[in-house]
Amino acid sequence: MSKSKEILEELMSVFSGKTLDAIIPPFVFIIINSSYGITYAIFAAIMLSVLFGTYRLVRKQTGVYALTGMAGIIIAGLFAYLADNATNYFLPGIITNAFILFLSLITIIMDKPLAAYASHLTRGWTLSWFWRKDVKPAYREVTIMWSVFFLIRTIIQVTLFLSDNVDALVWANTIMGLPVTVGVLILSYVYGIWRLRTLKGPGIDEYIENKNAPFRGQTRGF
Repeated sequence: MSKSKEILEELMSVFSGKTLDAIIPPFVFIIINSSYGITYAIFAAIMLSVLFGTYRLVRKQTGVYALTGMAGIIIAGLFAYLADNATNYFLPGIITNAFILFLSLITIIMDKPLAAYASHLTRGWTLSWFWRKDVKPAYREVTIMWSVFFLIRTIIQVTLFLSDNVDALVWANTIMGLPVTVGVLILSYVYGIWRLRTLKGPGIDEYIENKNAPFRGQTRGF
C-alpha cells in the first residue's frame, strides 16, 4: 500500500463528510448576522444544525457532529447575544483552543503526552504500550508539535478577537481549522511513524503478543 493511500485512509478515520455539520453553521451565522443581526443569525445557525441532525438520524448515521455543532452554536450564540457583539460568538472556541493548549503543556510536563491519550481513545490500543521508553518519545514530540500549533492559533484568535474584527476572525478560524488541522495531522502521522521506527520499539500487536526484540515495529497507525 502506498504511503499516500495509507495517510488518506488514516485521515478518513478521523474526518468524514459529517464534520461539515459542525463547520457550515458558523458560516451561516456570519452571513446572516451581517445582514439581519445576531438574533436571526443564531436562529438560522441552530435550525441548520437541527436539519443536519435530522438528516443523519433519517439516514441512520451518527448525529454527534450535528449535536456538537448545535451545542457550540447555542453556547456561542448566547455569548454573542448577551454582549450584543458578533465577535463574542467565537469566544467559546477561543477558550476551548486555549484549554487544549494548556492541557497539552500539562501532559508534556507530567510526561504523559496528550497524543498518546488521543491515540488510545480513538484506536483503543493498550495504554501501557504508549508509556514504554521506546514508544513514548514519539508521542511526546508530536504533542509538542500540537502545542506549537495551538499556541500560534490562540495568539492569532485572541489578537483578532481583541481587535473586534469578525470577518478576519471567521476566515482565520476557517483556514486554521480544517485545512491546517489536516496538515498538522498528516505531519504528525508521518513523523510519528518514522519516530517509532527509529526508537525500535515493538508494534502494538507485538506488545500485546508479548514478543521479544528485535521488533518489526509499528507499521500502520499512530
